[in-house]
Amino acid sequence: MPEDFAGQVAVVTGGAQGIGFAVARRLHAGGAAVVLWDADGALAVEAAGALGDRADAAQVDVTDAAAVEKLARATAAKHGRIDILVNSAGIAGTNGPVVTYPVEEWHRIVAVNLHGTFHVCRAVLPFMVQRGYGRVVNIASIAGKEGNPNAGAYSASKAGVIALTKTLGKEHAGQDIAVNCVTPAAARTRIFDQMAQSHIDYMLSKIPRGRFVEVDEIAAMIGWMCSRENSFTTGAVFDLSGGRATY
Repeated sequence: MPEDFAGQVAVVTGGAQGIGFAVARRLHAGGAAVVLWDADGALAVEAAGALGDRADAAQVDVTDAAAVEKLARATAAKHGRIDILVNSAGIAGTNGPVVTYPVEEWHRIVAVNLHGTFHVCRAVLPFMVQRGYGRVVNIASIAGKEGNPNAGAYSASKAGVIALTKTLGKEHAGQDIAVNCVTPAAARTRIFDQMAQSHIDYMLSKIPRGRFVEVDEIAAMIGWMCSRENSFTTGAVFDLSGGRATY
């Protein structure tokens, strides 16, 4: 059963598809007004339309700090508040060893996954501080804990998201603002289109459950993390690794 989010406003980055849309759908089912922020504006509008009433969409490039800050102000002004933030915008990039990895590709992946998460948190958290309440969930990855071979940029960027989450959790612990992250194993979404089949096979081989995680399984955990029930835990890492994680 979806949690009770009646009267709350949620921002979900990367919300037009995949994990982001699954999370948005669960928050919306719980009564939240949901704003989908996505680099693909047309797809975000389509996704918001599929959710129906209480769903809105906006195009934004999370690597553009000024654009993110402007959109955060506009979202708060339009909806009167921002109670929940889920940072799901991310890319996998190409696969290859670090010693031959294209510098530009490294920068592109880190810019979206880590810098983008920083930009959005920096822009949205002040509105939570003003109200003395908020729930933030950042989507990291099991790769950020273990470091996947041939995915150095992705792994490093997600490790950065884990550390940023821990810092933010400590900085806002006294304000009834919970900042946590999840470290899922791979889910079969369009991000697989960016990966070599050999890398997909490697990830599957590491999961004791013997399958990829479903996006609705991720959304179920995040739903609780975004709820008022999650009133104590902050700066934490929640695994969805199918048994892969050992710490």
